[in-house]
Amino acid sequence: AAFREDVTALGVKPATRHPRVVEFMADIIRFVEDLIEKGFAYESQGDVYFRVEKSHNYAKLANKTLEDLELGASGRTDEETARKENPVDFALWKSSKPGEISWDSPWGPGRPGWHIECSVMSTEILGDTIDIHGGGADLEFPHHTNEIAQSEAKTGKAFANYWMHNGFVNIDNVKMSKSLGNFITVHDALKTLDGQVLRFFFAT
Repeated sequence: AAFREDVTALGVKPATRHPRVVEFMADIIRFVEDLIEKGFAYESQGDVYFRVEKSHNYAKLANKTLEDLELGASGRTDEETARKENPVDFALWKSSKPGEISWDSPWGPGRPGWHIECSVMSTEILGDTIDIHGGGADLEFPHHTNEIAQSEAKTGKAFANYWMHNGFVNIDNVKMSKSLGNFITVHDALKTLDGQVLRFFFAT
């Protein structure tokens, strides 16, 4: 409710949908199953990973190459990396640990990976290709990169026609963050500033 009040004060048009991941769990599982059937994904000890090397032009959005990413990941020795065919493969489904929230799946109880949720909800609601996909610059890699890879592997179509990435609001030339405690909420800023003034400030 607070979020909707804030964006209304900023003059942002209301969204037509506010999807929740739990509403799409069956769709997520079907999406992952399809990627496995197409050879783009594989199961390993209850987890399911995406085969990055099968993705055409992987990480092109972030201006990275698969070779550079593989070189950077070559020294990883953690338990999860040992379950992967390639250190840069990313999770589509994660097996649950005792006490964690989970859903039943063909690979055992678990939960969706971070990236698959967005691909499934967006393609289910908006279709295979989105006109404009936006987000923070920090999501360009790996989140948006992995969205593209898994979505285009599933549909065979371009995931988005245009990408727009916004920068960050800084305080004394330092990115605002909860960990640094140097952040101001929109709700607090609206107590002293007009919503339109604040909106134009964000756009500059």
